[in-house]
Amino acid sequence: MTTNAFPDGAHPIAWPDNFNAAASFTFDVDAESCTIAHDPTSTRRMSLMSHQSYGPRVAVPRLLKILERQEIQGTFFIPGFTAESYPDVVRRIVDGGHEVAHHGYLHEPMQGIDAATEANYLDRGLEALAKVAGVRPVGYRAPWWELNWHSPALLADRGFLYDSSLLDGDAPYRMAVATDSGDSRDTDSRDIVEIPVDWALDDWEQYAFYPGVTGSGVIESPAKVLEMWTLEAEAHHAQGSCFVLTNHPFISGRPSKAVALEQLIERVKAMDGMWVTTLERIAEHTKTTVNEIHRHARIEVPSYPGAGASFKPARLLEAIPR
Repeated sequence: MTTNAFPDGAHPIAWPDNFNAAASFTFDVDAESCTIAHDPTSTRRMSLMSHQSYGPRVAVPRLLKILERQEIQGTFFIPGFTAESYPDVVRRIVDGGHEVAHHGYLHEPMQGIDAATEANYLDRGLEALAKVAGVRPVGYRAPWWELNWHSPALLADRGFLYDSSLLDGDAPYRMAVATDSGDSRDTDSRDIVEIPVDWALDDWEQYAFYPGVTGSGVIESPAKVLEMWTLEAEAHHAQGSCFVLTNHPFISGRPSKAVALEQLIERVKAMDGMWVTTLERIAEHTKTTVNEIHRHARIEVPSYPGAGASFKPARLLEAIPR
């Protein structure tokens, strides 16, 4: 069977057992790494460093207690630098039965970097997680959700099962490692699972603020955020898709925000037929049950202005026998 698109927003996935939708609570444990990658001189700013260290020092233990009370496992995306800086915290995450996934080494800016540089970031992050926690992650989330066209092949080379950085779906799918670049050598037949994300389901856009670093200065009320995220979860549940929430401990681990997060978890758990689990389990299920392989098309604009764009390939979804 070959199809060109998901008809009427339907997803080519059936959830296991008696579940009719899925949800996962994920945490990007950036700590100081994201500010240092953005500006290495930020290490001179004691208050800024304390703002970021709140994540592993105070928030992660609080969040782990919430997950334990709610009897669910989360997925923690951890930069290698964070793992080396806070090894006991990472081991506590592992000991709690949670998934540890890859999030770069120093939360490096990814936009436009070459494949060799990106490969170095991946390998250094893998080495740090292995050294600190004895973990070989199967999941990856690009810093800033900024995947490059060559990234999927680099992930496949290293045995990753899934990525969670793209924003083109409501449910997980299998994506071809090769992209249609117009190069006849672009023939890689491998695929990995993609579990899409959404900026509306990221706490950064709701709460993040530090003068001169990030944010608008408007820090939303947790009550408003709880309402918005509940509506999103209800919509995913109704259409049988996959609700993926992204939280940063130094943000959503603050007291009132953590209370709202636990209330959200309780609401999501109470939805009939909602599978609340890790991204790893969702990816494993997708890999073994979905036959269609999505091949991302690249847009070519030969000259600008004056020339129209074209897609390669014209068919965006093709079925590849397993």
